Amino acid sequence: MVSERYKTAFTLYPYQKVHAQNAQTPERFPVVVVGGGPVGLSVALDLSRKDVPILLLDDHEGAGEGSRAICFAKRTLEIADRLGAGQAVVDKGIVWNLGKVFHREHKIFEFDLQPELGNRRPAFVNLQQPYFEKYLVDQIRVAQQQGAPIEIRGKNAVSNISCGESSVLLTVGTPDGEYHVVADWVIACDGVHSSLRQLMGLSFDGRVFEDNFLIADVKMRAHFPTERWFWFDPPFENAGASALLHKQPDDVWRIDFQLGWDIDRAQELQEDKVRARVDAMLGSEISYELIWSSIYTFKCRRLKRFRHGRLLFAGDAAHQVSPFGARGANSGVQDADNLAWKLALVVKGKAQEPLLDSYSDERVQAADENILHSSRTTDFLTPKTKMSGIFRNAVLDLAQDCAFARSLVNSGRLSVPCVYETGPLNGPDRLSGVPGTRVGAPCPDAPFEDGYLLDLLGDEFALLSINCDAPQIAEVDGLVLRHIAMETAHADTLGVLAARYLGGHSTAVYLIRPDQHIAARWARATAADVTDAVRHAIGRG
Repeated sequence: MVSERYKTAFTLYPYQKVHAQNAQTPERFPVVVVGGGPVGLSVALDLSRKDVPILLLDDHEGAGEGSRAICFAKRTLEIADRLGAGQAVVDKGIVWNLGKVFHREHKIFEFDLQPELGNRRPAFVNLQQPYFEKYLVDQIRVAQQQGAPIEIRGKNAVSNISCGESSVLLTVGTPDGEYHVVADWVIACDGVHSSLRQLMGLSFDGRVFEDNFLIADVKMRAHFPTERWFWFDPPFENAGASALLHKQPDDVWRIDFQLGWDIDRAQELQEDKVRARVDAMLGSEISYELIWSSIYTFKCRRLKRFRHGRLLFAGDAAHQVSPFGARGANSGVQDADNLAWKLALVVKGKAQEPLLDSYSDERVQAADENILHSSRTTDFLTPKTKMSGIFRNAVLDLAQDCAFARSLVNSGRLSVPCVYETGPLNGPDRLSGVPGTRVGAPCPDAPFEDGYLLDLLGDEFALLSINCDAPQIAEVDGLVLRHIAMETAHADTLGVLAARYLGGHSTAVYLIRPDQHIAARWARATAADVTDAVRHAIGRG
């Protein structure tokens, strides 16, 4: 249910009939993106900023109602910064770093997700998904005004797909009938119920867990701190259940209740039933407005591979995890980040099509990592055997007084970006003892006297040299190479750059990909070192 008095939905791209609907010959685009959620908007915006003509098709006219994804992690905020939307997300969102875990009425421990200084962005920002989508569309409008080749069509739903060796034919349904579009490449970002996945006859592999959770978004004035609160066996719910409380903007709070498996969904979603649970949690003295509710089931599964010829899957269309841990939208935006630069190079003829296989390889690794963590969370929340239940309860009893037990408590290992440990594009790693910036890892940010490192890296290949001269190579095989030279004695006022990128070394050279993952690193590098690593990073090595 959604309150008529409070809606976070935005009509962002109302339906308009276009000339192509009456054309005799289908329009052709280098890339068509299907789905206007956070993932589709991110990849479409990113590609258009790289001068790749984009058509985005969405079956709605903008951001849907209900908060849905609310926890946007530091890495996603950094990607949003590169796309121009990061500051708007942080300004509107609720910043938090601290989480607390309770067992019954007792707090058993708390954790700080970002204890280190020197980060531009916080560990997490809570923001309703419709706002995140709106800020991306705002940047698409800015890009359009600056001449970026991107178009969004609302109420354009793909009803059929035919994949050939050199193109993809899409049938698109609208209020004025069907028409056809031809694409060199199609990116399916149309969610967990992906119509493209179903039209292709592709299935998810994985697990469906026998449990249900109720989401209730309530608008209230409450004095709870801006923290993530999680209860095992909460005093206001049935024994064996769990609950979660998060703050969002506009005095809205997200509450999750564990319901169990054998339930009547329609009955549990009745307003009086939802209110009874919320009342038991908040107490009778707090008044609130119930603005949105839904029930979800834990599912951890994915496609076997994310590339099928000229059709590429991203986000929930490619993989699905349980909401605990905030791995859905965050991993999907990171899919978009991984895919956009690779597809742009292929479209422009600067890389060969097999580079796109590395998108599937790397993001399947990320999906498996997320599924592993999500499955472990689910198994801890809902033990499947008597013995695992005994173990969980013992851990919870011990955690209040014994530090060793706290690491075993799993209320949702929160999202962190994947390190492509065995990525096919990884180059040489000649800088030992600095694990946080090893090859395959996303670049950690670092402040300097005039700003932050990630802002300097941009979205091209970059060569970062610290306390030494890097080979003066302007480009490799037509790829521009951005040069960033840093002297820690002058720029590294807090010592963060040295700690994160040098370790015990006096010099370092890093080759950084357009998605700001580290492609190669050396204490010092030659021109041949850099050239070979760039070629390897685009699949030519």
